[in-house]
Amino acid sequence: MLDQLTAGARADAEARQELLSFAQLDKIAERARSPLDGYSALAPADHVKVIAEIKRASPSKGSLATIGSAASLAETYAEAGADAISVLTEERKFGGSLGDLRSVRDSVDVPLLRKDFISSEYQLLEARAFGADVVLLIVAALTESELTKLHGFAESLGLSVLVETHTADEVRFAMDLGSRLVGVNARDLTTFEINRNLFGSVRHLFTDGVIAVAESAVEGVDDVAAYRDAGADVVLVGEALVSAEDPAVLINQFRKVP
Repeated sequence: MLDQLTAGARADAEARQELLSFAQLDKIAERARSPLDGYSALAPADHVKVIAEIKRASPSKGSLATIGSAASLAETYAEAGADAISVLTEERKFGGSLGDLRSVRDSVDVPLLRKDFISSEYQLLEARAFGADVVLLIVAALTESELTKLHGFAESLGLSVLVETHTADEVRFAMDLGSRLVGVNARDLTTFEINRNLFGSVRHLFTDGVIAVAESAVEGVDDVAAYRDAGADVVLVGEALVSAEDPAVLINQFRKVP
């Protein structure tokens, strides 16, 4: 599944590149606002920080929520105190778009994460041009040389990088790479199975100063508290928020976890 998602996202980006060249996109990126500092926004604090995700669907569950306006939902998240907002831009299985990213950027002033299956410099340049401040790079989707190259290119654009891991070896590689923001996804993207204990089992591998992000398997306050007790600085929450009757209430509850 991860290979299919990555290949599909790259094919879609290549199709866009046929219409808008790398050089043309680079000029748009140069005129875009300077990225916000995602590392500072998500730095450890005396409470857990929240990345609130705009997520229309997923490969494992299909449609999750009817989101008429990504911008309106982002405004709700921001007003509730979300420390950053993740915008799914993958089209085929998650129903996202770069248009969602652009509309959210025009509506809120908190750091934005472009959540996609990125494997090319063009996709990183798109993130910069469409208003992202942070980008996701998935260790399992890339070779070590690809990840190293893309990580460096992203930071050269002024973007913060969230490096996503799923195993102890991937966490070790992220540390060796010098990553400053590292996520552990409880959902295995090759099988889509959930391991709620994964974050706690690899947290000791993080070096001092690296921001630890717990991803997936958050349904309520108890899950956030468990991640916090295991050493999470940040939680990334999608499904629970988009399906909630009042996502602002949940964000407030999550951010109160000490």
